[in-house]
Amino acid sequence: MAKILLVHQNFPGQFKHLAPALVRGGHRVTATTLQKSPPPEWNGVQLVPYPIQRGSTQGVHPWVSDFETKVIRGEAFFRKALQLREQGYVPDAVIAHHGWGETLFLKEVWPETRLGIYCEFYYQPSGADTGFDPEFPSQDPGDVCRLRLKNLNNLLHFAQADSGISPTEWQASTFPEPFRSRISVVHDGIDTLAVAPQPAATLELPAHGIAPPGGKAPARQVALSRADEVITFVNRNLEPYRGYHTFMRALPALLQARPKAQVVIVGGDDVSYGARPKQGKWKDIFVDEVRGRLTPADMARVHFVGQLPYPGFIRLLQTSTVHVYLTYPFVLSWSLLEAMSAGCAIVASDTAPLREAIHENVTGRLVDFFDPAALASTVAELCADEQQRQRLGTAAREFAVSHYDLQTVCLPRQVAWVDALLGSGR
Repeated sequence: MAKILLVHQNFPGQFKHLAPALVRGGHRVTATTLQKSPPPEWNGVQLVPYPIQRGSTQGVHPWVSDFETKVIRGEAFFRKALQLREQGYVPDAVIAHHGWGETLFLKEVWPETRLGIYCEFYYQPSGADTGFDPEFPSQDPGDVCRLRLKNLNNLLHFAQADSGISPTEWQASTFPEPFRSRISVVHDGIDTLAVAPQPAATLELPAHGIAPPGGKAPARQVALSRADEVITFVNRNLEPYRGYHTFMRALPALLQARPKAQVVIVGGDDVSYGARPKQGKWKDIFVDEVRGRLTPADMARVHFVGQLPYPGFIRLLQTSTVHVYLTYPFVLSWSLLEAMSAGCAIVASDTAPLREAIHENVTGRLVDFFDPAALASTVAELCADEQQRQRLGTAAREFAVSHYDLQTVCLPRQVAWVDALLGSGR
């Protein structure tokens, strides 16, 4: 069996299921981690820490600051790899999420080792997330130059990687030829047995509502079940990249149309993607924008619950009447596929990543990303039509099981991809 090294700064990350599967397959699996004092192993995977020796240079040219951080991480991994080689360790294959640059200099240490990379996204000057939202245009025409340089890490990996794996067809399509032809499309996988419809699901969680002008957001305990009308919206952080502004602008009309609906908004108030606002936080900016159009009774039906632990997040999906997911043309969130697996009736933005999973009026409904009125009316329509919700939710789950199930679809294909990496040339 082979010696396989997994590289991910937040290990296990996307390798959460693949790593133990490779161990079960008889491979000797090692993983690097930025944890200073990790346990010796995780699910049979030996963990090896590597330290970052320096920070970014103050005042470095902004167009190359991103690449400098990747070089710093690449050097840190390079030094650790030299130590491992001196100890006699030579992996047969390295599988890396290369997005942070750790494996930039891998072949200088192990020139014969096969390298497979996790291809999450190739930055585009147009046609993807950049320039998509006219409300937030670039303030610097030089951003197109900065973006081109941001792909240096990708381009340097193309020269040495033997193959790639990408979770969706659209994400793979952002990568240029000739490397695109080396990328296999296999999703990370959804545990559709664990994430399944549950008619008896109930959930109690602490929440904060919308504060009155000049007041403090009231804290409350929210109890939900399938008997309630629950509209859910989930982001890692509440920001324009994931359509938070469009969702908030739809709320006044939606709450008026559905006087018994409870709206549960999951997400932190930081930024995961894109730029920070000039002042304040995106969450508060768009609350302030719509507050004047909401009655006190409306405000009492909007619940901000922050970032939920995973079991609570799944129970929330299981209680959802209609789930809303919006995104720029960017990396597709796991939460969308988990909502499909849970049998949610979904309203999603009609953007390229969604069309791969949400087929209009088959596995969900699609609306224009920039049209809050269409979003509100479509969600209200579904809330009022149980038969349509059942039809869409059933089809969404069937699609998730047939295309994204972890055990029967995705994990076998991931393992097959690793076998091909080990057994064939470039």
